[in-house]
Amino acid sequence: MDNKLKILEPMKYWWLYFTISLAVILPGSYSLIRYGLKPSIDFTGGSTIVWQTSASDTLVKESATATGVTIREITTKNGIMTVTTSAIDKDVYAKFKAKVGATTTVTEQQFDTVGPALGAELIKKTLYGIGLGATLILLYIAYRFRNIKFGVSAILAMLHDSLVVLGIFSLLGHFAGVEVDTLFVTALLTVLSFSVHDTIVVYDRIRELKKHHAYLTFEEIVNRACVETMGRSLNNSLTIIFMLLAMYLLGGETTKWFIFALLIGTVSGTYSSTFTAAPILIIWEKLKNKHK
Repeated sequence: MDNKLKILEPMKYWWLYFTISLAVILPGSYSLIRYGLKPSIDFTGGSTIVWQTSASDTLVKESATATGVTIREITTKNGIMTVTTSAIDKDVYAKFKAKVGATTTVTEQQFDTVGPALGAELIKKTLYGIGLGATLILLYIAYRFRNIKFGVSAILAMLHDSLVVLGIFSLLGHFAGVEVDTLFVTALLTVLSFSVHDTIVVYDRIRELKKHHAYLTFEEIVNRACVETMGRSLNNSLTIIFMLLAMYLLGGETTKWFIFALLIGTVSGTYSSTFTAAPILIIWEKLKNKHK
């Protein structure tokens, strides 16, 4: 059994896995640096108005100008109009709605306002949350596996998944106008937890193999661990991917990009747990042995 498993050495192609990762991450990172993300009103502050109406964009824009409302974006689909504006209070909104309603029928579906201060606070808390989560994960994994390299490698794999999701949404924001909101933050944090969870499964198998097969080299142990956990990881991830794919295709517009972020993150997390986190461990071990 040992000889059969030793034939499978997926980690000897680590350079290929890193090349694939770079091919995905570099365009997204360039987009992040040059264009950034397109924030929704959750971060910038503003108002979102959803009406069921047959009013034209021109009528809405003219009514907005007459009532002192600054329009950022208007989208209409199946008789539902979504209008994004600067932050307005209820009195101004009532005048705006009445102005449009004087010409055509307007039925309110939604009216939400987020102030600029709340948006800035949300960005700050998001960054604090990601930083705190990464630090706690690093310390926990380093403690459980009695080695800092496991914690650092897991965080680097998590960073890999973050860059994949952020980069893709930066490109989508620039070329397709996709905005990131609080649901995107939720998706990103969920993706990071999934990524670490899958990585820990591989690391736990490495620890078990080290106990029972001490005669193997570290690289051979990692190879075996990846081979033995790959089937479980794929089965688990495909179950999630199929469910998310169905939700993305059949779900509504409000959750479309939230589901898409989870879908991209799940695929990236499945890949990174085996083909990013494990090779980093091997490279770390080789560098450590080289400096001895």
